[in-house]
Amino acid sequence: MALAIFDLDKTLIGGDSDFLWGEFMSEIGAVDPNSYQKKNQYFFDEYAKGRLDINEYLEFCLEPLSQNLMSTLNVWHQDFMQQKIQPIVLPKAQAVVDGHKAKGDRVLVITATNRFVTAPIVAQYGIDDLLATEPEIKDGNYTGRVEGEPCFQKGKIAHLNQWLAKTGESLEGAYFYSDSHNDLPMLELVENPVVVHGDDTLQRIAKERNWPSLDWH
Repeated sequence: MALAIFDLDKTLIGGDSDFLWGEFMSEIGAVDPNSYQKKNQYFFDEYAKGRLDINEYLEFCLEPLSQNLMSTLNVWHQDFMQQKIQPIVLPKAQAVVDGHKAKGDRVLVITATNRFVTAPIVAQYGIDDLLATEPEIKDGNYTGRVEGEPCFQKGKIAHLNQWLAKTGESLEGAYFYSDSHNDLPMLELVENPVVVHGDDTLQRIAKERNWPSLDWH
């Protein structure tokens, strides 16, 4: 038995849930469509280029959560799942998850996207363990701030190490599946790095290092 660790966006699903949540919020009028979508695209492009300021981005994307009641957000998220996420769920990804579980492996998702957006998506794949950026909650609603370190780049390793210490799991024989060169620290950490839908930079690195490269579309 081993750990099978998955990135979420563009790995388990065929798109970026954080970006799509921003689009959804614009479409329902929860944010100003023009200014929000423009900035959402800017941060998406910065991420792709490997130069995202994660703190600046989180300030941007968590602000709408702080401006709405948790009960309202949860209703919106149900619609978001139907409209934006269901069309990009990948059956081949589900099959890989199920295959690991059948072998007795423990499956974990680790993502920079915040827990509010990602938890229902991860649950749909039948995965119990999730490490994500944690939006702060006070008096039952989001504050717009982050609790602890963002789960991004080397921050993913920090979150993972805390989880390993808490659960007693180890990285012996572990797998990590990801699409992004931003996850290179995690890919280098495990015995079995697997590239899925890799960006150009990660595809090049995978070829140089003879890492498996998969397509689940």
